[in-house]
Parts: sequence; C-alpha cells; structure tokens
Amino acid sequence: MKIHLSGVNKSFGDFVALRDIELTIDDGELVALLGPSGSGKTTLLRLIAGLERPDPIPGCRIEFDGVDVTHTSVRERRVGFVFQHYALFRHMTVFDNIAFGLRVRPRRLRPSKQEIAAKVNELLDLVQLKGLAHRYPNQLSGGQRQRVALARALAVEPNVLLLDEPFGALDAKVRQDLRRWLRRLHDEIHITSVFVTHDQEEALEVADRVVVMNKGAIEQIGTPDEVFHQPASEFVMRFLGNVNIFHGRIRSGKAFFGEFILDPIGRNGFPSGERDARLLVRPENVELYRDDPGYPAFRARVQRIQLAGPYVKIELLTPVGESLHAFLPHARFQEMRFIENEPVYVTFRDPKVFVDGQAPLAGVHAERAQGEPEASEAPYSHAGV
Repeated sequence: MKIHLSGVNKSFGDFVALRDIELTIDDGELVALLGPSGSGKTTLLRLIAGLERPDPIPGCRIEFDGVDVTHTSVRERRVGFVFQHYALFRHMTVFDNIAFGLRVRPRRLRPSKQEIAAKVNELLDLVQLKGLAHRYPNQLSGGQRQRVALARALAVEPNVLLLDEPFGALDAKVRQDLRRWLRRLHDEIHITSVFVTHDQEEALEVADRVVVMNKGAIEQIGTPDEVFHQPASEFVMRFLGNVNIFHGRIRSGKAFFGEFILDPIGRNGFPSGERDARLLVRPENVELYRDDPGYPAFRARVQRIQLAGPYVKIELLTPVGESLHAFLPHARFQEMRFIENEPVYVTFRDPKVFVDGQAPLAGVHAERAQGEPEASEAPYSHAGV
C-alpha cells in the first residue's frame, strides 16, 4: 500500500500542529517519523489513520494507492494501530485479545471459529508467543504485551501498520531487543509501516527512511545514512546525535573559528558580508594528537576520560575555557594512551558550517590562522553531548 500526502495542514484552535506536509511512503516501506515532543509526528500518524481530519484547505489530499481517503473512516482505511501503552483488554486472554478484531466484524465478513483460531495461532507463532495464548496481560512482561498488541493489529490484515511510540514504555534493553525483532518481522511480512519515535537511535536502526520533523514541518526525508551524514539543516544535525558547536563569523568569503579559517569548496561559496556562523562536528569526528599534526589544529587539555562503552569518551578544555567532547575507538586510545591534564592538539573530520540554521554551506577546506586570533574570532565551543 502506497501512501501519499499533499498540502496537509492541521490546527487545533490557534495552535498549528502541521504545516504544508508533502510525503510519499512507498509500498512495503518501514518509515520512522522522528522529532522532539510537539513536532507534529503523532498528529501526522493520526491523520494517516483517519483518527484526525486535516484542515479543509484546497489541494489537501491523503491517498492510499492513488485513492483519495482524506474523508474516509478508520474502518474503511483498514489500518492497524499499535499504541505506546498497548491498550490490551485486561479481562481477556492473549488469544482473545488477538482475536478481538476478527470477532467484531459484521456477520457476513466474520471468519469461522476455526479460521479465527488458525489465524491467532499463526500470529502467536509469528510474534514468538506460542504457548502463552491463555495468559492474561498482567501475567506478561512489557515486551510480551507489546507483541500481543502488534499481533492484534495484524490479525485484521491491515493495509497499513501504524505504531505510536511502540517501545516508549519499555526499559532500554527490552526496547533494543524489540526494535531488532520488529525489523526482522517487517522483512518477513513487508506491510507498509509507519512508526513514531523521539529516539534517534531507534529510528536510524529500524527504518528504511526517516522523516525528521520540527515545529509541525518536515525538515528532511532520507535514509538513515543520508539524514545522519548529510543533514539538510542545523536542526537535523543537532537532533540526530551528539555535536560540538563552535561559534564564529563569516567575513570576506571565509569562515573564522578561532585558529581555524575555513575556505569554501565549490561554486556557491559563503554568503557575502559579515554574519554569525556555527561550526558543528560530531565527537567521533574529533581527532586528537600528542604532537602538532602539521595541519590546522588547536590546543586543548584533557579533563576527563571515560573508558566504559563502545567509545572512549574524552572531555577536553579549549583555550577559552569551554568543554569539547571527543569519542575515540578503543584501539586508537590504546595506541595513544592520553592521560588527564595532558595538553593535546585537536582537529576535525567532516565539520559542517551553518548560517541561520539552514542547509550546511559548501564543503570547507581548513587553514591555520597566522598569529593569535582576534578576540572576536576566538572559538566559543558548546558541547551538545
């Protein structure tokens, strides 16, 4: 089932929840709606489901496989909806919860008891809950209850599967296990699926494509690799993972960040005139050296080293007294053996320069400033870790 939305707006009184949404979700795709609280992602999901109606604006359309469903009911759209808090019937067994949607169909459309039993058992096997059919929800773990909710949504053979923060109520380890399981399940059944999350790692790990939302609008649509490594705006880069932020200025066609001078690569160049700019770099793209590497770098001092985790996390103090964070592979740290209070040279891979929060400017080439930077050009670093 292919989903297409065009010219979709939604307001609640004076509050604008969604603005000019244009979105296409291909048949069999698993798409994540990602954004902070209040960004409009759940409202968008409810519009796709038919639980909300868009503002009556000319040109607004919600289509399923080319058919206009803007004003059709939830039942007519045949969507399966999985809520964050399961919404299971506590007085019903697992079997009866899954069978509920089939049993309440009109008599002429209702499967036989044997067909319902076969379908429920098939789904129990699919969601790895075989043998728990006669338990009640309060006898299950949170992860098991979420899988029952998913099986119940799938029982009615929906055209589209919609999930609203499906793992939000679970602890971190269960979330991680379930999202991997959901990815494997989707690869088996290939149903068009849309899920809402504010968890960046979850969206990047599970989805085929990610829709990054902010203040009711779509900031970027792309594969996990695209939105992470090629952010369309400063918001996207800051929201998707940790960043270090340096404040500087653009002047005479160059960007000045303390001891760094950045020249644009490409035709567009930097904007003319003087204006504030920000340089963003992820901690894993911060490189540390004990000796001068011979290319643009600045001095900093190691403050704290944290060895636990997939990276060695190093907190540094810049020359102007601000914190900077670096994530080093353990092999690199074992090779260098930095210690606390040690002076080091710092340089960056793949830094991105932004003006006014818009798309990153052209690729940059760094050169080292001659002499001491002017006070107005000293780097102000804010670590967003």
